[in-house]
Amino acid sequence: MYSYASVSRSADAGIWLIISAVIAVVGGLVLFFTFLGKKNESKFTGFLGWMYDFLNFKKMFAEALLRITYLIFAIFVTLSSFSLIGQSFLTFLLTLLVGNLSIRIIYEFCLIALVICRNTTEINKKLTKNDENNPQ
Repeated sequence: MYSYASVSRSADAGIWLIISAVIAVVGGLVLFFTFLGKKNESKFTGFLGWMYDFLNFKKMFAEALLRITYLIFAIFVTLSSFSLIGQSFLTFLLTLLVGNLSIRIIYEFCLIALVICRNTTEINKKLTKNDENNPQ
């Protein structure tokens, strides 16, 4: 059966989850409408400037993260494929080649999506500057 202490801890955890959710919603809305407004775009410098860019997703960490995880997985597949030499040289060779090729293709598609996003953002910035310089 359940003891009173375990039920009490579960209830306390549930209450804390509800309080956390309310604080997160209120804090997110306050930050969004005060700190992250367009009027503050070039207002902050130093850490606050970095934080403004980070929270507005002007700094992307996904590309570096993808590159690091690609290297980790490629090294893992390469090293783990050597454990298959004893079973079958063909299995080892296929795992080594097809495994690394598959990982590379998957990561290239992910990076292509990020490059398209970056290029679209740069084109949009250039078009916005041209529109500001050439009002009709």
